[in-house]
Amino acid sequence: MLYFEYSKSEKDIEYYEILEMLMERWEFEIVEFKEAKGGYDTDKIGRYFSAISNEANLRQQQYGWLVFGVGEQNKTKQVVGTSFKRGDKSLLERFKYEISRDTANGMTFYDIMEIFPIVNGKEYRVLMFKIPAAATGIPTDWKTNYYERAGESLVALKQYKIDAIRSQERKDWSKQVLEKATIEHLDKTAIDLAREKYKEKMNQEHISAEVDAMSDEQFLTKIKLMIDGKITQAGMLLLGNSDFDYMFQTAPSIMWRLYGADGMDKDYAIFKIPFINVVDKVFAKVRNLTYRYMPNQLTLFPMETEQYNSWLIRELLNNCIAHTNYQLGGRIYVNEFEDKIKFTNPGDFIPQKIENVLEVSYSPPFYRNKLLADSMMAFHMIDTATLGIRRAYNIQKAKYFPLPDYNVSSGTQVEVTVYGKTLNDNYMHILYDHQDLDLQTVFLLDRVQKGLSIEKEDVDRLRALKLVEGRITSLYLSASAAKSIDESTNYIKNKGFDDKYYKDLIVEYLKQYKKAKKKDIRELLWDKLPNVLSDAQKENKIRNMLTALRKQGIIDTDSENQQKSNWILK
Repeated sequence: MLYFEYSKSEKDIEYYEILEMLMERWEFEIVEFKEAKGGYDTDKIGRYFSAISNEANLRQQQYGWLVFGVGEQNKTKQVVGTSFKRGDKSLLERFKYEISRDTANGMTFYDIMEIFPIVNGKEYRVLMFKIPAAATGIPTDWKTNYYERAGESLVALKQYKIDAIRSQERKDWSKQVLEKATIEHLDKTAIDLAREKYKEKMNQEHISAEVDAMSDEQFLTKIKLMIDGKITQAGMLLLGNSDFDYMFQTAPSIMWRLYGADGMDKDYAIFKIPFINVVDKVFAKVRNLTYRYMPNQLTLFPMETEQYNSWLIRELLNNCIAHTNYQLGGRIYVNEFEDKIKFTNPGDFIPQKIENVLEVSYSPPFYRNKLLADSMMAFHMIDTATLGIRRAYNIQKAKYFPLPDYNVSSGTQVEVTVYGKTLNDNYMHILYDHQDLDLQTVFLLDRVQKGLSIEKEDVDRLRALKLVEGRITSLYLSASAAKSIDESTNYIKNKGFDDKYYKDLIVEYLKQYKKAKKKDIRELLWDKLPNVLSDAQKENKIRNMLTALRKQGIIDTDSENQQKSNWILK
C-alpha cells in the first residue's frame, strides 16, 4: 500500500523506504509510532529508548525505531506530521545529548532523521529516531531502570531478560560467516590486490613465493577471511563484489559529502564494497588545496603545505572501517568543509576518551572487529590500534596545525575532525619555537586555542611552562612564550638587515616568480626595511639595491620602456 510519495532523487531515500516498510508492518516490539504533533514528554521518550533498545538486543536486531509524525485514524495508517524540536538542527543534536545524560553508558539515538513525505500534495515532517540495540552483556537503562514492551505498554524489564542480556558473550562480528556467500561473491580484482598488499606487508621472499603458489581459496583461508569454505563478514566487507552486498543484514557503505561556505551541500558520492581499495576512491574526491602560512615572525617566505596529509586521511578513514559497529547499521560519513574534514562512523569509542590513547603505554581492552582489524593490518591498510592515532596527532603537530578533534559524547558514533588550516597564531608560534614539546602538552595547548576546558592540574602545568595566561575560566595562549622573537623583531625593525639580505630576497623572488615590476619589489622589501628610515629613504635604498644588482650582472630589465619593463634574472 502507498502511504506517501517522495522524490526518488532524495539523498536520504533509504529512510523513506524504511518508513514505508515500518508502516506496512506497523507496530511490533522494536518499533513505536507516535503522532507527537506538538511536544512530547522527554521521560517517556527515555523509557521507549530503553525498552526498544533491550528488545532489539534480545531479538538479535541491530536497532529499533521510534517514529514521530505517524498515527492511526479510523484504523488507517497516516502520516500526520510533527513539530517536535522543529527549527534549528542543533535542537535535535542537543536532544541526543539530553537522552545520553540519563543512560548508564551514555547511550543515545544513533541518529534522528528528519524527512518530509508528501501526502495529497502536502509535505509533512516526520522524525525517525534510530535506537541502537543494548550493548552485548549490558541492558539499556533509563534513569537506572530497565524497560521492555508489553503490547503497546511500557513495563519493567523482567529479571530473566536482564539475566539473558547479562549472560551474553562478546562476539567478533567480523569473524561471523555469511552462510550463503562463496568465493564467487567476491571481487577478483580485490583479491589480487589483497595478495599484493599482504606480500608487501610481510616483505619476505619465501612468504611471497608461498602466496603466489596458493589458490584464492587457500590464500583467503590462510588469512582467515574464509572459514571452513565460507566467507566471513570481514572477507565480504574487504573483498566482496558490490552486486552481492545484500547478503549483509545492512549493506555497509561510505558517503562523501562536500559543503560550501554557506553550509549547504554541493556534491556527494556513495561508495560500496569492496573496502580494500575504497579509501583511494574517497580521497580522490577531497579537494586537497595548497595552504600558505607563516609559522614564525622571522620567516622570509610563507610555508606551503597541502591542507591534508594523505597518510593521515587514509589512516583515519581506514580506522572508521576497522572500528565501525556494523551491527548498528548506518553509513560511514566523510563530510568535507572548506577548512576541515569530519569522519563519522557508527559505534562507541573503545578507549572512551582520546587522552587515554595519547598515553605511550596505552593498550585497548579489546577489538570490536578483531579479524577485520588484523586483516587490514596485514594488507597495510592501518597501523596498530593506537600508534596510528598518535601518528595522526604528530603529523598535525609537525605542521603547527590544530590537532584532530574526537567527539565521542553520543556513545553510538565517533566523529573525528581534521583541520586544513591554522586557527591561532600564538599556538603556531609556540609549536614552532618549542619543537620538543611532548604530545600531551600540545594536546592541552590545542584545547586552550579552541576554548575547551582542561583540568586545574593541567592548567598549572602549562602555567609553569609559561605557555598560558588568564583565569582558569578564560585561558589564552601566552604571547610572552615567543617574547624573544618579538624582541628580535623589534631590534631588526629598527636596525634592519645588511644589504646582502635584501639582495638575496630580490633574487629568490625572481627565481620563484620569474619577473617583477618595481612595485612588486617595493612590496617585498618595504616592511623589512628599518623603521628609522623615512619613506623617501626607503625608496632610495630599494633603487640603489636594484642598480647594484644590475651592475653586478645578476638582474636586468626585459624592456627599454621603463613603464612596461620587468626586472628579471640575467
